[in-house]
Amino acid sequence: MNKLVRFFLVIALASAVLLLAISSLNTSQGYSGGNTLTIYNWGDYIDEDLIKQFEKETGIKVIYETFDSNEAMLTKIEQGGTTYDIAVPSEYMIDKMRHENLLIPLDHAKLPNLKYIDKRFMDLPFDPENKYSIPYFWGTVGIVYNPKMLHGKKITSWNDLWDPELKNEILLIDGAREVMGMGLNSLGYSLNDTNKQHLIEAKEKLDTLTPNVKAIVGDEIKMLLANEEASVGLVWSGDASEIMSENEELDYVVPKEGSNLWFDNMVIPKTAKNVEAAHTFINFMLDPEVAAKNTDYVGYSTPNKQALKFMPKEVVKDERFYPSPELTEKLEVYENLGKRNLAYYNELFLQFKMHRK
Repeated sequence: MNKLVRFFLVIALASAVLLLAISSLNTSQGYSGGNTLTIYNWGDYIDEDLIKQFEKETGIKVIYETFDSNEAMLTKIEQGGTTYDIAVPSEYMIDKMRHENLLIPLDHAKLPNLKYIDKRFMDLPFDPENKYSIPYFWGTVGIVYNPKMLHGKKITSWNDLWDPELKNEILLIDGAREVMGMGLNSLGYSLNDTNKQHLIEAKEKLDTLTPNVKAIVGDEIKMLLANEEASVGLVWSGDASEIMSENEELDYVVPKEGSNLWFDNMVIPKTAKNVEAAHTFINFMLDPEVAAKNTDYVGYSTPNKQALKFMPKEVVKDERFYPSPELTEKLEVYENLGKRNLAYYNELFLQFKMHRK
């Protein structure tokens, strides 16, 4: 009998230890709420000192994880394995997520600093009345180029990239919407075009760009351009700012035909465990001085109008990163194309990449 009792005691003790370990693991992975906030954001997309400041001011512990594409972010949130309290998707993905009931409506009463956001960036079609999302950063897609390596040549148009003199000189970011968008814009078509004939035309034109394309890469594009491994690159404006800070020989242009105007916004996923802390963090990031510091670190354009007062004048007056209204009118926000059309974009982009080989 004593042996049996000892046996059950051992089992009970082992079970308790296992439950404690599981609880600890879940907390570390963001499965529990309490005084913990789990954030899911793009890589290198926040000043980490601000996270420490937030933790110190609020006593809330932040668990910070990163993703490298909207699609990867969506898949993980849909699976629900890790419950994120805040995510930072792009505009077309926000539209998709709200239609799929993956987001929690925001309580604007808990976001008093929302008043500092420029009205131009509020109430946009992907999220009317900002019911589910709050602007974080915005920017453009354009071309970084090195005039010195191009012997003084200036780039102003997408079609300039097809110049035979640029053989093996161009780096492209590994994004279907961005590269297909470049092809579409160069033909005078919309970035959101779903006409199959137009898409095929764009892909075929991209095929003719192949001799000029040195590589299709990810984040390493910043280092490669700064180190003059190539003279031209298709990049996001924030990356352009970072690259140019490393190499003053470089310049950035939004092509005259137009390009993408993108937004990344903060949202609260449906599976969030700490909605109250999520609102507290969003409001913290909307503080003008906090937003200015974050903008200085990240390099993208801030939608926080009041934050501009805390930033260098040469930055906020630089039309390469804060475009004029005339250019802004030529820019398009990515629309949610739907699964079928997006799959076709991805298929054509894959064919283009295979064509290079």
